[in-house]
Amino acid sequence: MMASGGRADYDILAPVNGAKLIRTPQSNPRQQQISPEAMESARQYAAATNSSALIVWRNGAMLSEHYFGGIASDDLLPSKSLSKPLTAIAIGRAIQLGKIRSLDQPVSHFVQEWKNTDKADMTIRHMLAMETGLLEQSFAMEADNHWNRAYLDPYHERYIIDEYPLTSEPGSKYSYSNAAGDLVAIVIERATGQRYDRFVGEEILQPIGAAGGNIWFNRNDGTPHSGCCMNLPARSWLQLAILLANDGTVDGRAILPPGFVSEMRRPGAHNIHYGLGVWLGTPYAERRGFMGPDSPAAKIWHSRPYLADDLFLFDGNGNQTVYIIPSQNMVILRMGNSPDKPIEWDNSLLPNLLLSGLKN
Repeated sequence: MMASGGRADYDILAPVNGAKLIRTPQSNPRQQQISPEAMESARQYAAATNSSALIVWRNGAMLSEHYFGGIASDDLLPSKSLSKPLTAIAIGRAIQLGKIRSLDQPVSHFVQEWKNTDKADMTIRHMLAMETGLLEQSFAMEADNHWNRAYLDPYHERYIIDEYPLTSEPGSKYSYSNAAGDLVAIVIERATGQRYDRFVGEEILQPIGAAGGNIWFNRNDGTPHSGCCMNLPARSWLQLAILLANDGTVDGRAILPPGFVSEMRRPGAHNIHYGLGVWLGTPYAERRGFMGPDSPAAKIWHSRPYLADDLFLFDGNGNQTVYIIPSQNMVILRMGNSPDKPIEWDNSLLPNLLLSGLKN
């Protein structure tokens, strides 16, 4: 499977129970924090590029909320690799609850099958930073290929533990892989004694007042995929981003440990554009790919530098992007599919349009 891909025909979808009382971010489109011209240009760009949803939030208010192609606000939208920042949030929550000691705790404390193996030195930080040393993601047609077995096998979690190969020393390079993303569910389940979907619902979505949805399993009562394929309404992804914009707190309650969001935003040792589950807007690169700076794989276009140096983002296949700008207390969400050719998605256009239109 592709690096940030998902499936249109998931085998099994199980519910993820969010909050019973949904905290809908205050909607105030009349609050003129951004010029109407900038807002309309952003809406037109989203409409022209196969978007499903566009939401602009700033200073506690939703300034704009648009859906396209018959999508409604409570529809469950495919997340693809927007799920990877959620894995980092889940780890942070487990640390806050005392279930995981720190980012530098070895993964083998939970995946004990890896003790006294070449994988024993892999840490939680390596897992979230895509520095596990596990085989880098690619594509193959053969059903028994490592990439497909780790993704599609009914017991994919056992395949990741027992057979997915280590190709470099943990911590020695950036190696993007869906296996690393799915490894998080295994760690969370063993650290907390809760299934990953239930942990996310009860310990993240419910405390922040976000609606739930569903998640993909390869078999009944198996381990769900955490590296992709949690389907939630657009507003729930917005609220997850707001959690990070607010440094991991909701109404003064710490959901994440102090300083954890700063750790998420720290550039990786081997990829300066990737932190822990999130992408970093600086330094400027006209093209930046999921597979790392030295990979020949396709790269995402950025026509200009971001206008905010502290911008970081969720980024998934299909150009699904959630931009977080702490200095402006601002989140911009765009979900959907990649635009039809010949249009090429510009990853910096939407936030720059809206930042240039700020009135205060």
